[in-house]
Amino acid sequence: MTTDSTVPSPTATAAVSRAYQASLELANAKGVHRNQTLKAMAAALEKAIDNILEANTLDLEASREMAVPDLILEWLKLTPERLQTAVQILHRLAELPDPIQEALSTPYQVEYCQTYCQRMPLGTIALIYEAFPELGVIAAGLCLKTANSLILRGGSEAINSNTIIAQVLQRAIEESGLPPSSIELLPADPGASIRDIVKLDQYINLIIPYGRPSLVEQVVKQATAPVLKSAMGNCYLYWGLSGSLDLARWMIIDSHQSEPDPVNAIEKVLIHHDQSYTALVTLLNGLKEKGFELRGDPALVAEFPELTLANPSEWSQAYLRKVVTFKSVENLEFAIAWMNRYSSGHANCLVTESYQESRQFALGINSAAAFINNSPRFYRHPQRGSAIFLGMSNQRGFRRGLIGLESLTTTKHIIQGNR
Repeated sequence: MTTDSTVPSPTATAAVSRAYQASLELANAKGVHRNQTLKAMAAALEKAIDNILEANTLDLEASREMAVPDLILEWLKLTPERLQTAVQILHRLAELPDPIQEALSTPYQVEYCQTYCQRMPLGTIALIYEAFPELGVIAAGLCLKTANSLILRGGSEAINSNTIIAQVLQRAIEESGLPPSSIELLPADPGASIRDIVKLDQYINLIIPYGRPSLVEQVVKQATAPVLKSAMGNCYLYWGLSGSLDLARWMIIDSHQSEPDPVNAIEKVLIHHDQSYTALVTLLNGLKEKGFELRGDPALVAEFPELTLANPSEWSQAYLRKVVTFKSVENLEFAIAWMNRYSSGHANCLVTESYQESRQFALGINSAAAFINNSPRFYRHPQRGSAIFLGMSNQRGFRRGLIGLESLTTTKHIIQGNR
């Protein structure tokens, strides 16, 4: 992380100010114009794939020399497939209906007046992220679609990748007739603190931190502008007596297939204390065969010595790798209370054949999403539906849940008199 200063640097302030001015122009840009620009961005990115991969190789080599953790290296590594997915997302965004200025009904009514809500852009959005170079592309697409400007502040490990991606997108935007400062990239160096961005609330309307929990909490603690928290990992599964062994195993394994970031990975499993010994042995063996590291609470470790004893602090921490920790619990009520206290709060799961249990879980769990007999695997670019998602938010307020187009907009109430 960088060294913080109490006063934002002139470089950061100037860049953020340019992005703010660009947001004023974007707010008046027609949806057709923004869609054409998205297609131009996709074409430019596709042409530059070889150059981007070359820059990414430089980042990877430098990061390995600096002993950057393997987790970050995996997030940092670009492939042609990952970049092609980003290109596809830009094309798909261009095909979606324009979310801006959509008229919405409102319960607020005034006599002798026409009253309605209109969807509007937020203005200027800042993405502060670790690694994930292609995430800048996806965020840029979402922001342009919603007529917002974007400030990118990536980590130092991805400086070459982020720089060339931002330059490619800026040129495409400028050639399309929109302000190039619709995207501004801030340098990730000791002279450009995270605090330089998060304190500029006179220009920035929303900050989205994306990465390890330590980064997210740093932004939340320092920011004076509104923050939309994101979360990864530390999702829970409760496996009750009526739950299918095969379904539980599939849900755990499939939840870890999201690449490159295990957003909704099941990392903790609560099991009923009367669950079949044979079924549990089968589950543990099946996960070990898939390369999972397995841990447990004292009661389970005593019964299954192959489990590693979990530290009490781990119940509230995300592993962000193929680790699953098991705990024996009394019943569903206890499991719900435990999840509400210790999980990350964005996606928790239940496997059961009881309708009553499924309703109890759906109503009692305090998380953004509840998955019942289905894998919580996260798809940034789902095959069904029309949405594109940046991530998942676990905050219990503004825009909880999937971070998509609607998350980057607000509403304005229009009251028009008929006299």
